[in-house]
Amino acid sequence: MVFKSMDIIFLRDLKIETIVGIYDWERKIKQTVILDLEMATDVKKAASSDKIEDALDYKAVSKRLISFVGDSEFGLVETLAERIAEIVLTEFDVPWLRLSLNKIGAIRGARDVGVIIERGKKK
Repeated sequence: MVFKSMDIIFLRDLKIETIVGIYDWERKIKQTVILDLEMATDVKKAASSDKIEDALDYKAVSKRLISFVGDSEFGLVETLAERIAEIVLTEFDVPWLRLSLNKIGAIRGARDVGVIIERGKKK
């Protein structure tokens, strides 16, 4: 039996200000969303070479998402989550990801509300 390893690069608590929501008041202000990502990769080559070119560059991922989310204006967090997943999967050659998108303070009495999605295939 051949065992294939799957390594995960994670990015936690990435706070980004954006316009997201369906209500008129939400369309006029920026709210904070918090992203947690787990991204499948193989770290062996990067670990061997010790070169960023051989790694999943989490700084590049975070900069891209900060730019995209900060400039976006979606109605639903579900739509925003799908677009984020598409960017990570296609632009960073990630085969699988788990994304948690938290829209803090959206529901009175609840600390957190949001969506968790998994996209792609685990190898």
